[in-house]
Amino acid sequence: MVKYPRKIPAHTEEIGCDEAGRGCLAGPLVAAAVYLPEGFDTAGIRDSKLLTARQRERIFERIMAASASGQALVGVGIASVEMIDKINVLQATMRAMHFALHELQMQSAAAALGAKGHKILVDGNYFHSSEYTNFTTIVRGDELHDCIAAASIVAKVTRDHWMRDVADRDFPHYGFKQHKGYATKQHREAILRHGTCVLHRSLFVRNILAQRGEQ
Repeated sequence: MVKYPRKIPAHTEEIGCDEAGRGCLAGPLVAAAVYLPEGFDTAGIRDSKLLTARQRERIFERIMAASASGQALVGVGIASVEMIDKINVLQATMRAMHFALHELQMQSAAAALGAKGHKILVDGNYFHSSEYTNFTTIVRGDELHDCIAAASIVAKVTRDHWMRDVADRDFPHYGFKQHKGYATKQHREAILRHGTCVLHRSLFVRNILAQRGEQ
């Protein structure tokens, strides 16, 4: 039986923020910011990496339904491959997280949340912002806080859908539907066989390309 860390009780003024796809060879990086209201059913919500694809989909649908009804708040931010190549993946992560927080704030229900002096909980050990000052970084935060775990699920599922529905449709010979752009054996072999496409991050694939005699 898998043992999960004991979660810290949620506070209604907290917004969780996390990303998906940071270590991928291809595709965008997606960040999400999520606010869960008091009383929200958090059953099954945990770090997206500890869930099956079907479990993630079910929880994602529950969170998005609550967002559509004005209960939960969800913001999604995307850093393109071009942005990642231009400013590096760390800075692109910061941009995507800011985009997600901005989108959350644009929702009408966010005005009341802001009046409470909400706190942003960011998964990981680094977050930089001149705009947001009330934040805390938490290593393995997606295992400890429901709002961060929810953000990890929204970011992961949103990105997976894009890689399945857009990337795989446009470039089917790479198998994006299966590996979502991660550095699997199937993906590396496809790069060696076909070279790269516009969805590949140049700095991430250069060692693989070196095996083909490319720069």
